[in-house]
Amino acid sequence: MERSSTLQRPNQLIIMQAVHINTMREMLDHPEPVDISLVTSKGEVQHYENCISLRYNFRAGTRTIKLLASGQIRQVRDVCIIQINEMEVFL
Repeated sequence: MERSSTLQRPNQLIIMQAVHINTMREMLDHPEPVDISLVTSKGEVQHYENCISLRYNFRAGTRTIKLLASGQIRQVRDVCIIQINEMEVFL
């Protein structure tokens, strides 16, 4: 499910797209790299480019992702992801 809304600013039209969290999960389950933004436990927003999901823990709601550029492995909670491929994620 994908939604889009428009925001009108003087002399500028901005189109915002959004996806449901379940659609985001489907996108992460595919092997194609994605860009994500998430909120950390300290309240900071972090942006990860070109990353893939390695595994998903349904009970904990956590996902293990790999950053392809650096090879780092990170564990993130799905509900903390606020943006995927420049599309806002909603619950």
